[in-house]
Amino acid sequence: MKYLETKHERNSARITGFIALILLLLLFVVGPQYMDPPEEYGVAVNFGTTDFGSGNKPLSEPRKAVEEKVVEESQPEEAESEPTETTTKAEKVMTQENAEAIAIKKQKEAEAKAKAEAERIESEKREAEERRKREEEEKTKKLDALIGGVKDADGKDDGGDGDDDKAGNSGQQNGDPYAPSQFGRSVPGKGGVGFGLGGRGKISNKIFNQDCNEEGLVVVEIRVNRSGKVIKATPGIKGTTGTSCLFEAARKTALSFKFTPNNDAPNTQVGFVSINFALGQ
Repeated sequence: MKYLETKHERNSARITGFIALILLLLLFVVGPQYMDPPEEYGVAVNFGTTDFGSGNKPLSEPRKAVEEKVVEESQPEEAESEPTETTTKAEKVMTQENAEAIAIKKQKEAEAKAKAEAERIESEKREAEERRKREEEEKTKKLDALIGGVKDADGKDDGGDGDDDKAGNSGQQNGDPYAPSQFGRSVPGKGGVGFGLGGRGKISNKIFNQDCNEEGLVVVEIRVNRSGKVIKATPGIKGTTGTSCLFEAARKTALSFKFTPNNDAPNTQVGFVSINFALGQ
């Protein structure tokens, strides 16, 4: 089915569209009027402001009463804001107290740590002092065993020992028990043999006779290894009064000495052997 085929149909369509456009414009231009805000309808009601009253003329201040009521009702909001400020102050106080408590706690921890460290250092010092005293006592005991016992380790004994003319026990309590032993004022009797070797005792020895039939004291420096064997003997050191004729017999006698083994002793320890030759010995 086709539309607008004839001239009349086309003219009718144009006229119809033009009329519709005019009607649409008229709706916008001369349309119905309306109120903004719209007009109110109904009956005005006076709710009053008090529980009592008389007459037939309502007061013209109802809005004021409502406004006052609104103001009165808004007051609790201000009252409610006060606890918020109080709460904030309380929170600040609590925060300060917590910070102070943390600072105090840290200070106490630091003090406790410092105290523990000081106690540890003091304990180590005491242990070191006790260990030193024990070592000194052990050395003193060894020295006592070598020289036949000392009555008082503080030097307050009844006798004395040494090469000078002053009273006392010459030497050092903390000395090396294996230090070289030097011949002193101790002289064996006629035909006797003496020796000195720090920290070591004698096991055995022989006495070799002289070839020149003389008398006199011969002091021999000896060197002893850890097993107790004399590996070198040098006769005629300080303290010797006999002639060189006695040296060979003294050297052989010194080489015959056997001392107690000691693994703590030096590799080569220095000592002495003294032989006081008599005539015919």
